[in-house]
Amino acid sequence: MYICKVQHVLDNPVFNSILSNESPKSYGSDWVKYYDSEVSPYVGFHESYKNGFADLHSMLPVGRNILYADRNEIETSNGWKLIKHIAGTQFIYNSVNKFDFDFSNIIPLEKKHVAQMVSLATLTKPGPFDNKTIEFGGYHGLFDKEKLISMTGRRLQIHEFIEVSAVCTHPDYGGKGLAGLLMKHQINSILEENKVPFLHVKSDNRTAVELYERLGFTQNGPMNFYFMKRL
Repeated sequence: MYICKVQHVLDNPVFNSILSNESPKSYGSDWVKYYDSEVSPYVGFHESYKNGFADLHSMLPVGRNILYADRNEIETSNGWKLIKHIAGTQFIYNSVNKFDFDFSNIIPLEKKHVAQMVSLATLTKPGPFDNKTIEFGGYHGLFDKEKLISMTGRRLQIHEFIEVSAVCTHPDYGGKGLAGLLMKHQINSILEENKVPFLHVKSDNRTAVELYERLGFTQNGPMNFYFMKRL
């Protein structure tokens, strides 16, 4: 039931997210947008605009890292060094079903937890995460005493779609279903807002792909991620 809408707004998720929900966190022009580097390296521009990377080159300082997402594979533009290309897949939750679980051990994450959140994300590498990424909101975690051992959060919000992000678990606590529990909690909270969960994952991450499919997510096409540095 979301096909037309999904194909429109989720084809260009970063730019459409900034236009619809994240403009207070963004900088740039009407056609080209980027975040504070400590919030996210994500950049985006209107799909019909051809000078996006040239504009970003003039806006951003030497050495600034960016992350660009596109359905299609692209060539690196002049003035930019490609650090890494990740072939990913976009998934969407095509259900209205909630999960009936005990979520009482899940704790909302706050600024006092940022150091641990950054440390966990640095160790497990679910995607870019820095000191102000928490500003996207919706982060929750599980603790072993005072130690953060697993978390999920939200990132891009595009009209009725909310991206589940930063899904990670400390390797010493793997195999216990912690990520799955946090995902179910996150799905429930998004559905309670009458929104639709979606997410991105590396295409070759079979463990994550299988988890998301078990939870009820279905593929919504490819999404390529380009980490670049401004020369």
